[in-house]
Order: sequence, then C-alpha cells, then structure tokens
Amino acid sequence: MKIKDHRVLVTGGAGFIGSHLVDCLLVANNEVIVVDDFSSGSYENLSQHAHNPRLHLEKADVLDEPAMLSIHRGVELVFHLAARNIRLSLRQPTQVHEVNATGTLNVMKASAAARVKRFLYCSSSEVNGSADVVPMVEDYHFRPETIYGASKLAGEYYTQVFDRSGWLNTVIARPHNNYGPREHYEGVKGEVIPRFILRALAGLPPVVYGDGTQTRDFTYVTETAEFLVNLMESEAAVGQTFNICRGQEVSILGIAHLIVELTRLGRPPEHRPARPHDVMRLFGDPTRLRQTLGAAPRIGIRDGLIRTIEWFRNHVSITPEVLASMQVENWGAVQAEPWLANLGAESAIKRAD
Repeated sequence: MKIKDHRVLVTGGAGFIGSHLVDCLLVANNEVIVVDDFSSGSYENLSQHAHNPRLHLEKADVLDEPAMLSIHRGVELVFHLAARNIRLSLRQPTQVHEVNATGTLNVMKASAAARVKRFLYCSSSEVNGSADVVPMVEDYHFRPETIYGASKLAGEYYTQVFDRSGWLNTVIARPHNNYGPREHYEGVKGEVIPRFILRALAGLPPVVYGDGTQTRDFTYVTETAEFLVNLMESEAAVGQTFNICRGQEVSILGIAHLIVELTRLGRPPEHRPARPHDVMRLFGDPTRLRQTLGAAPRIGIRDGLIRTIEWFRNHVSITPEVLASMQVENWGAVQAEPWLANLGAESAIKRAD
C-alpha cells in the first residue's frame, strides 16, 4: 500500500517527530489531519505548511473520547504519536499514565469505529529499561524505569490486543532516541542534544548528569519519520513490532565532547549528580526492520550532529530567555503530585543510575 492521496490522521503531529512525519505525508499529496493539544507541540513546527489546503489542524485532547470519535470519521490511516514525556512522569505520573495509556485506548477505539485501514502506534525504547544484553531485539525483556516507559508499554499491549481481536490492522514502531531540527530544549520538554548544542553555542559547557557513561542509540529524526511511513506501507509489517534505530551505541559524554568539538567551544563538559531513573544503557537491534524493509537508518551521529547544530544556529537565537528556559534539573520544573510531595521529592525519585 503506497501512502499517497490518502486521508491520514496524525496524533501529536505538531510535535518533534510528528511534524517531520507530517512533512513526509504532505509531500506525497495526502490529506493530513493533525490532532494535538499543543502542550508540547507547536504551530511553528508546521508553519512551513501554513497555506497548504491539505493540512487540517485539530486542537484536541486524546482523553476527549467524543472528540476522537468525531475527528476520526472518514480517516483511512492513523499514526498515533501523542504522548506525555519521560521527565514529566517523574513528577506527574498520573497525567502521563492517562494520556499515554487511556489516550491511546481512546484513539484506537475511534480508529476501530472509523474502520481505518491501518493503525501505527509509536512506542519508545524506554519500554525496555536499561539493557543487560545488547543489542536489544524487539522481544527483549520489558523492565521500564518510569511511568512513562510503563505507559508506553501498556499502549503496545493494547495495540496487540486490537490487532489479535481483529478490530484493527496495526503496526508497532519503537523509535530509539531521536534528535535533529525542531527538537525540544525548553523546560521539562528539553532533550539532551539541543540543550548541549544551545549551551555550547552560547559559550557554556554542556551539562552531563553522572559520569556520562550512560548510552543511547541515536536516530536522526527525518529517518525516523521516513521509516514510520515505510512501516505503515508494508504489508509484511502488519501485526509486528519494529525497532527504529541505527544499532550504534553512543555515550552521553561522547555526545557532549563531540558537540564541544563541532561548535569549537574550547571548554570541557560540566558534570552534575546523576539524573533520577536514568536508563544506563540503550542499544537497539534494527535487524527485523532491515529484513522487512530492506533498510535501516544510516545517518551517523557525527553527520547528524553537524546538521542539527547548523539548524539550531540558524533557527534559535541565543537569548537570555532561551538560556533561562533550559533549567539544569528540568525534571523538577513541574510540581509533584501530592502523594509524591508527601513522600518527599528526593525519596520519591531516589533511585538514580
């Protein structure tokens, strides 16, 4: 099935990965409905399509079941990316559970009611937790470290049930750590690579939590978007789960040093105490993706960082407001739920890797 001239719905389509997915879908002349509550996504991420009549923006919450049922009418394909993030789950786990688990169930129910042709659930490598055997295949053990990881895993299980029950034809994509243009740097949304880059461009050292030996399998975001489309198009992918990753393990400290080099900062990274619930090792196996589609992400970390640094240099002005938006310990940028506050913030998130 070629995704061209279809009516496609993307939840979370104004977000980091979602907006790049929308780029791919609009290039192929699809009619794209973006569902987003704009809590982390932004209109700016889609501004390049402001005058495209084939793009429709629906500001809506995936927890609003009647709205989901209405918006899904006439839709042929659904990409479900809407989610709350990992750092928010350290302080607001209930909200993260509701959006990521119940919200996913709502979207799938609406998709089934609309009789969509195919549904893709965008999960996360955080469902695995820290790796003790690498590389991690799709059926590797599940030991999430956070409510975020657990809620994304719940979404995977719901997706499998809808497929086995015959209610939806589904695909599960499990992207590993994405980076690139439009990545969040502000507050609780802020991710490691743009924060490193913007600090370096401002002449400040990247801040590394712990010793920096924690590793990730970074994927350049445009490749992730392309593989989401490719998986949705593939008949062989239906009913399966796929890692979207390069299969390359890179340390956080190594990333920091590389950004220092590429920005010519001339200052070493700064170390702070370890981050709570930080997964220590992620290293994915893209073999199933390669066997099914004949390819896997190929952009290396150095090349991807050069592109990302250039984008941030050209699109984000280094102002006092921008620097102030990148709190050092950004997981503490929101108020803890009362039961967590009663435990004490540190005891509630005491286990740091």
